[in-house]
Amino acid sequence: MRLFELLLVLSTIVLFVCMVVFYPKRRKALLGAGSIIVLVILVLQWIVEGYRIQMLLLYGTTIILVMINGCRYFVKGVSFTIPRRLKQFFYLVIVLQFIVTAGLLYAFPVFRLPAPTGEFKVGTQTFHFVDMNRKEPFDPTGTSNRELIVQIWYPAQASQGAYRPWIADPAILPYIAQYYGLPKFTFQHLKYVSSYAYADVEVASAQQTYPLIIGNPGNGSSRFFHTVQAQELASHGYIVAVIDHTDNTIATQLPDGSIITNRSDELFSPSHDYKTESEQRDKLGQILTDDVTFVLDQLQLLQSGQVTSSLKGRLDLQHVGIFGHSIGGATAYDAAYDPRITAGIDLDGGLYRLHDREALRKPFLFINSASNEQEIQRVIDHHVYTDIELEQKGSTREWEDGMMNDKQLELERMQQAVAAGGGVIAIANTEHLNFTDVQLVSPGFKLIGATGKMTPDRANEITNAYMVDFFDHYLKNQPSILLEKSNRRFSEVKFINVSR
Repeated sequence: MRLFELLLVLSTIVLFVCMVVFYPKRRKALLGAGSIIVLVILVLQWIVEGYRIQMLLLYGTTIILVMINGCRYFVKGVSFTIPRRLKQFFYLVIVLQFIVTAGLLYAFPVFRLPAPTGEFKVGTQTFHFVDMNRKEPFDPTGTSNRELIVQIWYPAQASQGAYRPWIADPAILPYIAQYYGLPKFTFQHLKYVSSYAYADVEVASAQQTYPLIIGNPGNGSSRFFHTVQAQELASHGYIVAVIDHTDNTIATQLPDGSIITNRSDELFSPSHDYKTESEQRDKLGQILTDDVTFVLDQLQLLQSGQVTSSLKGRLDLQHVGIFGHSIGGATAYDAAYDPRITAGIDLDGGLYRLHDREALRKPFLFINSASNEQEIQRVIDHHVYTDIELEQKGSTREWEDGMMNDKQLELERMQQAVAAGGGVIAIANTEHLNFTDVQLVSPGFKLIGATGKMTPDRANEITNAYMVDFFDHYLKNQPSILLEKSNRRFSEVKFINVSR
């Protein structure tokens, strides 16, 4: 809770208690002074921190209490009696409003992102790239070209001034709320969350070039939901470019103001059998992999100065890493067949296009949630679901057999990759969204099982530590501290042997 929000909540509660204790005639001056203080705090909260919908009931309660006290203090010669039951009902309503407001502020906080731990300040720039060689696959007219928004975080010179907002495109906030089945206004307060990055500042002069890392969000996600990881890597001396894969993100705002929502879900249907769904996933995967190839091409132009930016000449394109979450993790793996990419990380994502590729023999780190670890172990153990288990899962034998065959091939591909370096690990008490900034948005995600029992700060600490250690080792040729064996500092991490 922000400072003036907290002050407003506490001062309004104190004012209410004083009104109950001193009702009806005593201490008018005290209540009048208290009302003025509360009103000043209310105005300051609106001006300094900004209005938000979760505090609407508190705003109303505060104004009503101030008006009641104002009438008592300034209106002379008026006497009236409030029936006891009506007064008790009024008190109950006020208390309920306090409780509801507290619940809303807890469920939808204006939180702080974890601060980067590296030695560098962080800068950020955003680019709009248009692929003139590809049509937009989800455009029903078939006339527009594929457009991508790419946000880059990088080591920056020490800077003063305001940090860039975490979500710099607030127009997409209603779409995020809708995606999670909530009213459009639910996440408007997220525009007040700040990043730790400065917009469009100079690149740090400590090095001539910095290794490049490409980031890929998952389906129904956003580049903004990997800000914590991008800032952390940038603070440790990397240039990190996270792609908003148009049509696969929650919402992407283009420079002309148009917003493109997630249209890739149209590829999938509950009526599909496993083979059809798998083919559709491969089709989407090809689009996402092609996005990475195109962005790498654009970053080469940026490096040479053909795309205008202060990042010209500052990218080390001989040392390129890649990471992604969910289907973005699969994108990271599939795109790593590009000879320009050195090593990669898959955050809790399966793989696609398995039957179209030979083995990838590059260092890869597969970081898994607790649930994904169970799935991997099921495949390792060749566990066959009983009819009762299938009924409980709401699945079919055909579906599970198809998935088992693909998962066995997936484990084989993982084994071949980690033979070149990296590893397969799982983090206890995590779930799928613990590898994104979504875990910070609301504790409600834990209630529905989208995040695990682990706190967001701890999940970020562990994930970031392993990502930095991995890329430091394979892109900067530094000794690895975490990849060889278990570490006491991160006892929640388990190494998985995928050899069969």
